[in-house]
Order: sequence, then C-alpha cells, then structure tokens
Amino acid sequence: MARSWSQGVQEGYGPPVARGSRRAGPWAAAVLMLAGLLGVLVIWGGFTYNRLVGLDQSVRAQWGQVENVYQRRLDLIPNLVETVKGAAAFERDTFSQVAQARAQAGQLTGQATPDIVNDAQALERFQQAQQQLGSALSRLMVVVERYPELRATESFRTLQAQLEGSENRIAVERMRYNEAAQAFNTARSRFPAVLVASLFGNRFAEKAYFQAQPGAQEAPKVRF
Repeated sequence: MARSWSQGVQEGYGPPVARGSRRAGPWAAAVLMLAGLLGVLVIWGGFTYNRLVGLDQSVRAQWGQVENVYQRRLDLIPNLVETVKGAAAFERDTFSQVAQARAQAGQLTGQATPDIVNDAQALERFQQAQQQLGSALSRLMVVVERYPELRATESFRTLQAQLEGSENRIAVERMRYNEAAQAFNTARSRFPAVLVASLFGNRFAEKAYFQAQPGAQEAPKVRF
C-alpha cells in the first residue's frame, strides 16, 4: 500500500532539498566565521595603516620645521658677511669659505624632499653640509674677534642675536624631529604593525635620525 506524502514527512522522509539544507549547516557556519575573521583583519589593518600614516605625517611635518630653521640661518649669512666685510675687507679666504659652505648647504636644502626622512645616507649628507657651514661661520667669528669696533655696531649685534637664535632653534627642531622619528620607528617595529608596514615597502620605511657628532654634548652654537 502506497504511503501518502504527509505520512512520509511525519516518518522523517522529506524532499531531498530539505535533507541537503540540514547537511549544509556546518559549512555555512564555517563560512560565516571565516568572513567574520577577515572582517576583523581588515578593520585592524585599516586602523594600523591609518596610525602609521599619522605618525609618518608628523615626522614629515617636523622635517619641514627643520628645513625652515636651517633656511633662516642661510638667509642671515649674506647680511652677516657683508657687515663683517666692511671692517675686514682683506679676509678674503674666510669669506670665500663661508660662501662655498653656504652654497653647498643651500643646494642640498633645495634638493631635499620629504622622502629624505626615509634615507639615512641622504640625511647624513644634508647634516654634514650644515655642519661645514657652521664651521665656516665659526672661523668667520674668529675674524670678528680682531675688530672690537665691529662687535660694537648695532647692525652686527642685531645679526649676532638673530644668528644665535637660529642656532638655538635648529637644536630644538632637530630634537623634536628625532622624537617624532622615534615614535614612528617604535610603532612601526612592533608586532603586528610591522606586518602592515612591510606590505607597503618604502611607504613606511624606518625614519633616519639626526646624529650628534663624536664628543658633542650640546647643540652647536656660534660664539662671538
């Protein structure tokens, strides 16, 4: 005697589709779990990326401040040299050294891009040029010591104060740059942020530092 469809359902015999849907339940749960895990990874990766971007921009902004204070010193030098020339016109070698050092430092400053913070060698060349300019200024000040009447003039005293202020600002902005670079490098090197940084190559490269010269215990200052 043939069973009715309702009797078959009551006894556990349903359509093939219904039995298949019950077997697919564990797979659907696994897919949902995998999708949830991927979602978490995407959210975490986006958060980490945005944090590295923010720290990277802080380093670049501070580098801009470093450039500004070095440029201020470059702008002061021509007036300083002309003022000293008026009283020590025969010190041609010293003036030539200052002019050459300023030209080299100015060239590297003009060529520097924000990406210099990712290039330790380029930053070292920039620093060396600025240090050579500082040495040339120091030699110029030795010349000034021979002319007390020059040191007594108002124009020279004004330039002296501005140059000293520039040297102090350079020291402060370099320190702040190194602090920003350290904050970025620390965050970048921590696990698992280092995985995100490695995916973007040079975009999140480790930042270079300004290095103190051997034996340097304080910021360089031009003394009069």
